[in-house]
Amino acid sequence: MDGRFWYPRFPRLRHLVPTEVLLAWPEFHLDQQWVSTTELFGSVEQLSASGGGFTNRGGETLFDAVTRTAVDWDGVTSTPGTCSACDLSAAVLADLGHFGSRDQLFARHGQTMCWGARTLTDPILNRWTAGHDQRR
Repeated sequence: MDGRFWYPRFPRLRHLVPTEVLLAWPEFHLDQQWVSTTELFGSVEQLSASGGGFTNRGGETLFDAVTRTAVDWDGVTSTPGTCSACDLSAAVLADLGHFGSRDQLFARHGQTMCWGARTLTDPILNRWTAGHDQRR
């Protein structure tokens, strides 16, 4: 993703946000098909009709927003030449494909957080892997 996407969320830390941010967005295998987290609460079209969009400010995360609005990575909620409140496709620089876990994604493409942020968060985030919780 374009690093500028995160500026509203981290206004005081802009200088620490990399120009490109690697974001792993989960999907689930349900009824023999892959379903984006975006569509767990309804189709992208249904959720985009509810309005609201993702504010990317304060404490709201993408995972908070997905329960009430679409998080549209592909621009399907916008008519040509417009941008819906939930259309985040302009911030997507590349689709790197599907991976069995975020660890596989990071192993192939690297981590985009700066060294300081990684040093502070790795002890916490490395306790979780896709599929199970290692904290037990």
